[in-house]
Amino acid sequence: MDLTTLKKLKLSDFEEAADGYRATSDMAGAAKDHIDNVVAAGMRKSLQGQALDAALGELKNLSVNFHYAQIECGLISTALNGFAHDMAAARRKLLTALDDAEALKFTVNADGSVTFPDAQPRHAVELPPQGGTVGGATDPTARAVGRQAATFDPNPHHAEALGIADRIATALGEATEADAKWEPKIRALKADDDLTVSHQDLKDAQSDMVGVREADKGYLEPIGDPPENGSPQENSDWWSGLSPEEREAYLSLHPDVVGRLNGLPSEVRDEANRIVLDEKQAEYQLRIDAIPKPPANEWTWITAGMYPSKVHTDEWMEWDRKYGDEYRHLQSSLKGMDAIRTRFDQTGEGGLPEAYLIGFSAEGNGRAVVATGNPDAAHHQAVYVPGTTSNLGEIGHDIDRMTELWRQTQQATPGASVSTVTWLGYDAPQDVVRDAPFEHYAYDGAPAYRQFLNALDVSHSGSGDPHRTAIGHSYGTTLIGAAAQTGALNADDVILAGSPGVKVGSADEMDVPKGHVWNEEADGDVVPDIGRWGHGGSQWKLGGGVFLIPSDEVFGASQMNTHAEGDGPTTTKGAEGHSEYWGRGTTALKNQALVVVGEYGDVTTPR
Repeated sequence: MDLTTLKKLKLSDFEEAADGYRATSDMAGAAKDHIDNVVAAGMRKSLQGQALDAALGELKNLSVNFHYAQIECGLISTALNGFAHDMAAARRKLLTALDDAEALKFTVNADGSVTFPDAQPRHAVELPPQGGTVGGATDPTARAVGRQAATFDPNPHHAEALGIADRIATALGEATEADAKWEPKIRALKADDDLTVSHQDLKDAQSDMVGVREADKGYLEPIGDPPENGSPQENSDWWSGLSPEEREAYLSLHPDVVGRLNGLPSEVRDEANRIVLDEKQAEYQLRIDAIPKPPANEWTWITAGMYPSKVHTDEWMEWDRKYGDEYRHLQSSLKGMDAIRTRFDQTGEGGLPEAYLIGFSAEGNGRAVVATGNPDAAHHQAVYVPGTTSNLGEIGHDIDRMTELWRQTQQATPGASVSTVTWLGYDAPQDVVRDAPFEHYAYDGAPAYRQFLNALDVSHSGSGDPHRTAIGHSYGTTLIGAAAQTGALNADDVILAGSPGVKVGSADEMDVPKGHVWNEEADGDVVPDIGRWGHGGSQWKLGGGVFLIPSDEVFGASQMNTHAEGDGPTTTKGAEGHSEYWGRGTTALKNQALVVVGEYGDVTTPR
């Protein structure tokens, strides 16, 4: 970078280009949302069969293209602003040095050197100290040598000129570094010349994000990171304090951070988490494609003693030793990501509202928080905690349960403003025998659940206070009980289904008004009576140590019917076993929906 170029550089051109790319990103995002939530949703209402499938396939491809354009244009905008920020700092240093040189009537040459004039002699008989030309340096040793030489020069202008020359050299050096840093980053932000967004394209977008983030530290530094371990209100205040440009920049470079911040609007978190989902799904698909497929001959028979035994083949065992754990993790995670996308694609079916991805991570067993309907705008909010064996790979079943609950609320109260949320925000026990008897999974996850419920108050934008129901199934009820036991449970109602115990022995300890703890135990569900010995609570007035569960009358919960009811068109089916509480057309689901919309008088009790 030379002096003339830096002096004449019009940074406003880069900032205007950044604004243009940002506007394009916003338009692409709006187009994607319109396609998914209006056009495709409308088609699902009015079309069916092969014509619908073909049209939705084309629309899905178009939506992916728009989302990719949204991501990349957002990164380009942030990169251009970051480049302009770094160059502006260097240019300010240069212009200040040039102004100082002009004030002293020094001449700044094209190469950045400074020419200074003769000085006035101290005595009339002396010759004036001669002027000269000095070049700046950025190396500390060279600067020290230059300063030492200027000190011995009787011309005081020498030291002044050297200081200005060094400042010019510093400015040009910083500009050169910024140019060298940003040029490859911005050049990399270039899409393939086709209309297909491949997994590699999205993986490249993830790499682009990392590259721009590393280069953009100076630009983002004034923004500051969100408060460490901040409360939902603190997170919201931080976000509200950012300018629109700063929000877009942070969202472009740190979608994983924005996506997990309780207290931010659900629409913002959804936008951030969809970026993470796209890029993580592409990364995982490329990784699993690179792993050799498991051998087809997994099993063989051997004779040990008198009886043949079925065992894994040596070939399969060798593959499993090298790739098994990674392959199963990737496969399970991809299954869960597909299930989340399936819910996205259901928007409009039977009036189903759009989905919001409020939380997402593929690390470990995975995390996913998926809402049917925007909880920020809903008057009735229901937040469901799944139980044992829940993980990202199995999230589809839990999303389906909350989808069915939302549909049932519309039958209970047509047009009701409802959002049903699947909250897999904790490490659930993964094995019924090995893990489920332990309580630490519940206590470890309880703080995150409480914070999420509190965040729904902070981000709520509807009129009045929302009516909130905490719903748990199986071990999920244990977590809800642990959350109430160790803090304040921010809910108006609690629904417990198939509960093995909630760590407390009384409904009065569940932090909701009397009569607003609701329980369901279906015929044939063995979990409550088995689980009571590990997770049941006690009442000291009964002597303690009695292992009470919500199905016990003395616990004080309002018991809801799970058997078949009614005649003709109003008949509801009975739920049986541990997994039918959200079955379509069941009494169990109907009663849950009535609680969610506050129609308590219509809830039926066991006969």
